Amino acid sequence: MRMRKISLRIFLVVAFFDLCFFQGAFSSTGQEVLNEIQNRYEKTNDFEASFIQEYIGKGMRQANRGEGKVYFKKKGMMRWDYTVPNQKFVSDGHNLWYYQPEEKQVLVSDVSSVLKERTPLAFLAGEGNLSRDFSFLNLHESVSQKEDNYVIELAPKEPIATFSKLVLTVDKKTYTVLQADVFDGLGNVTRTRFVDIKTNVGVPTASFQFAIPPGTEVIKMQGPATPSGKKGAPSK
Repeated sequence: MRMRKISLRIFLVVAFFDLCFFQGAFSSTGQEVLNEIQNRYEKTNDFEASFIQEYIGKGMRQANRGEGKVYFKKKGMMRWDYTVPNQKFVSDGHNLWYYQPEEKQVLVSDVSSVLKERTPLAFLAGEGNLSRDFSFLNLHESVSQKEDNYVIELAPKEPIATFSKLVLTVDKKTYTVLQADVFDGLGNVTRTRFVDIKTNVGVPTASFQFAIPPGTEVIKMQGPATPSGKKGAPSK
């Protein structure tokens, strides 16, 4: 149950990172890197990958872990199929469903209310701009026996209560984003690692529809749904 709550809080914050990938010569300045990511993303129609997600909270002895498969398509369509824990996040570009099969419950919110805010989700839907919304902090290399990557650190230009810094780990040879670390103001981090990444494979629009199973309790969120879950009041 705790992992479900954590996933709901962080989902909208991290969702857009799956589409942040690019190929080409690495730029020497942070601004050039941001421009290149933006330009390459605009040429990307859809994306799919397997993911491993960890929430590492201060004082926690062990990170909460989730994993599954994620799909994205332009115009705000997304689908996170978690195998651990058993849950789903689905958006058709208008509505966002958060489904918990074991609880027989689905939360429904309006995606457009979220996209009006300058959040990473706006970039996912093609309405955001990295250079406008983020400030470049740092760029360095991370070298190990298995990987040779760039690490890019960014911060939102406008204060966001649950989001203080974004760190992208970028493959040095292919220039794809392999990992996204999202830090909140307390130093807690949500780490999402992507594997088996595929782009422009023609993910069908029908994949982003969600039929509510019979007997499922439907809770509609009034007002914008946010990562912290503090805005909006549920109604049945």
